[in-house]
Amino acid sequence: MRLLMIPITATMLAACQTAPDQPTRTASEQQAYDRALAGKTAGKAEKCLPTYRSNDMTVIDDHTILFRDGRTTYVNSTLGNCSGLGDSGHALVTRNVGPQLCRGDIATVADTSTGMTVGSCALGDFVPYRAAP
Repeated sequence: MRLLMIPITATMLAACQTAPDQPTRTASEQQAYDRALAGKTAGKAEKCLPTYRSNDMTVIDDHTILFRDGRTTYVNSTLGNCSGLGDSGHALVTRNVGPQLCRGDIATVADTSTGMTVGSCALGDFVPYRAAP
């Protein structure tokens, strides 16, 4: 009986492990993502982005937010699913206390017609994409 419990326990533990959420994009979302990053290469991930660089924001899907600053596009892959972010009529709301958005900051998704929170997530690293010189 004891030998039978080892494989069962191992199977149960393996089932508890989950892979991180991967973005599932529609064809149009993927096209928008590809178009925004065309001809650009990724730089070293940054933990924070000054808020003055976060004015031009584009939501790709529930996992991916782009911030444009001049010729640089920062890609933020949220830590978990930011449920409802990609839906029209929803807005991303951050409540940062400093002059930066940083990895781990909590963002909420609000319905713009009611103001009710419909989802939330934590921001990930900000990966800069720049045109090759």
